[in-house]
Amino acid sequence: MSRRPLGCLVEIAETLVLTLVIFLVIQAFVAQPYQVQQESMRLTLEEGQYVLVDKLTPNFDDYSRGDIIVFLPPNGGEDSVPFIKRVIGEPGDLIEIHDGAVFVNGAQLDEPYIFSGPTRAPEGNSSWEVPETGLFVMGDNRSNSTDSRSRSIGPVPRENVIGRAFLRYWPLNALGILPTPTYDGVPPATDEQVGSSSRLSP
Repeated sequence: MSRRPLGCLVEIAETLVLTLVIFLVIQAFVAQPYQVQQESMRLTLEEGQYVLVDKLTPNFDDYSRGDIIVFLPPNGGEDSVPFIKRVIGEPGDLIEIHDGAVFVNGAQLDEPYIFSGPTRAPEGNSSWEVPETGLFVMGDNRSNSTDSRSRSIGPVPRENVIGRAFLRYWPLNALGILPTPTYDGVPPATDEQVGSSSRLSP
């Protein structure tokens, strides 16, 4: 009689272990939750909200302009809190900021998602060429965002990116897919820009 309860306990333990393994595999390679801990993406994302980060599809569908990504800040150390920002510049792009607007390869971006005020360039630098292995990112709350405009961040190395945020799931009243904007009229980076971008520092 004692073997039956013991067998049930073994089955329960095996189920729990298998469930845990599946959860860890999904979080490591497919998707993981992330809590927004900064105000740099208002109003698109508010502090305290949760998003789901896609870690799988970027392996065959790389990040592009308009994506919202979660990444470890360069020079932040392994224990640093991940940042969440929007991709503005792809590898090889020339990014310029003037007259309160952002220009990519000479074309002004239409950015209706910006939360507050015009985009400002830091003193002493108003243009950047994105390295071949980097992404130029900015927060939607341009007046309160530490992003690629800052020398402490600069273009984000591809290996620092954790994944692409695609779903806001908590609180439930904010549930929704995070749309990726389109930017009509932005030309691709020239061969000259792509070739020189790896030699330039932000």
